[in-house]
This record gives sequence, C-alpha cells and structure tokens, in this order.
Amino acid sequence: MPEEVLFKSESNQSREEIAAYLRKVADNLDSGNAISLKAGSESVTLNPPARPTFEVKAEREGPAGNMTELSVEFELEWDENADGGTSGTGQLEIE
Repeated sequence: MPEEVLFKSESNQSREEIAAYLRKVADNLDSGNAISLKAGSESVTLNPPARPTFEVKAEREGPAGNMTELSVEFELEWDENADGGTSGTGQLEIE
C-alpha cells in the first residue's frame, strides 16, 4: 500500500524527554484533543477518533548476521473516512 509521509522527526533524546512527549500525546488522547506535531518548518495536526487501532511492535533489525538494532514502535491508525473500528489480537499489557 502506498504511503505519504505527512511529518517525520528523528533525534536522540533522553528517556525523560521521550516520556514527556509521550505524556503530552497521552494527555491529548485522554482529553479528546487533536495532536499537533511541529519540528522546524514542518507541522501537522491530527485528530484521532475515539477508537483508533493501536499497534505496538518490538523489532530487532540490521544486516544478516548482525541484527543489533532494537526498536519499539507505538502507532495509532485510523481511516480518515471512518469512525474507528474494532480489531486486534487480544488485550495489550505494558509493564
């Protein structure tokens, strides 16, 4: 499926700085507010529906035989033309 990148930011941050960004997103989701992303001259505002799809993925990647880069990705996904659906593979737990 083709993809159009609306916004991208990547930088090294402390764990505390990352937590502050995630907390702001969580606060906006909790209060029903839009999420505005800004970096330099780039910006985008998104308004997730009440029930977006929430994807959490942990990966190990890198060249064959040397897969040493670990990542955890949190993604909210929804259809712009729908109210949000229900799908999933079970209840997520984060400890």
